[in-house]
Amino acid sequence: MKKTLLASLILSAVSAAYAAPLKYEIDPTHTTASYEVNHLGMSLQSGTFSQIKGNLLVDEAAKTAKVDVTIPTATLNSHLAKRDEHLKSADFFDVAKYPAMRFVSDKVIFTNGKPSVIDGKLTLLGVTKPVMLKVRFAAKQANPMSGVETWGVNATGQLKRSEFGMKTYLPGIADEVKLDIALEAPKAQ
Repeated sequence: MKKTLLASLILSAVSAAYAAPLKYEIDPTHTTASYEVNHLGMSLQSGTFSQIKGNLLVDEAAKTAKVDVTIPTATLNSHLAKRDEHLKSADFFDVAKYPAMRFVSDKVIFTNGKPSVIDGKLTLLGVTKPVMLKVRFAAKQANPMSGVETWGVNATGQLKRSEFGMKTYLPGIADEVKLDIALEAPKAQ
């Protein structure tokens, strides 16, 4: 009996040390991506993307995570139909040829048990470049509405649109673009 109990305890400890990462599916109804860019030195113009899909793979014990986010570019909304039409054209996002941008990361830095920096690669207009996102807010808890364990993350980063081949109206429309992602991802069932 003692040997069985001891073996069970050892097996439990080993299993805990090698626990599999947990998968969380991005909830597109509570996830948005937005951009902000300087327009002619007079204002910061912005827009949003919706219907975002993807997942997080988080191993809290090992302090590691992977992120895979797909952002449909055709969902761009700058709150002005004519501008949206132009931004979706080949001059900018070329949504007919490139219907999505994708951010993938397998390097997430944790600070005090929570993600603080997400190093990854963004693919936009068929070009893939490194992008670092700084986590401004991160929380994991049971969603009060569903009871399902959920990660919430707000992260921000910067990129140069010219590095992805988006050069229309430079420098009038600035090269530097701020990217923000706000997401909620419940544990996959």
